[in-house]
Amino acid sequence: QVDELLGPIRPGIEFPGSLAMRALTDDETRLVFEKLKKYIGQNLRQMVDRPDGIFLFRLHKERVFYMSERLLKHAGHIPKKELLSAGVCIGKFTHSRKFRLQITALDYLARLAQYRVWLKPSGEQHFVYGNHVVKAHLRRITEGAPRNAGVVVLNEADVPIGFGVTARSTEECTSLGAEALVVYHQADVGEYLREEADLV
Repeated sequence: QVDELLGPIRPGIEFPGSLAMRALTDDETRLVFEKLKKYIGQNLRQMVDRPDGIFLFRLHKERVFYMSERLLKHAGHIPKKELLSAGVCIGKFTHSRKFRLQITALDYLARLAQYRVWLKPSGEQHFVYGNHVVKAHLRRITEGAPRNAGVVVLNEADVPIGFGVTARSTEECTSLGAEALVVYHQADVGEYLREEADLV
């Protein structure tokens, strides 16, 4: 299924002036898509095949950016060494070539997520300090969420505050004790303050 989506963004697609940011290789694209698919499932197609124009994934300084073709052409006029960012940073590749989603991808994950978790006010503060979610902080969780699924974390006002991975399925959550882990923390909006220098 991931292979089917590789077509629209083959590495050969380049535009004049786009050399500041290069296209992803097939292997890089597969890693990015597999990670996104963990959170948004088949909704990944909505990022690749958009009715409002051509949108692309590009690599710059080990970070993956998602942007319109038009923005990519504009970014091409900026020297590579001086370009900090263009479009939305989805995540970055580590030294070991693993791909990690960053908090800057939250807007897309929140809109397209398969599974969501809502936290109580006490749990919200705990989570945005970088901590895992325990049962006592859980307000509710999407029906049918399995273990090890990507979830977007929201507060009671439906505002996305981060994302993580389920430690238990929805069904298992009903019989857990208050201190049992339900979601492993992956990223939260508090990183905009804690790790400001590393996000770009």
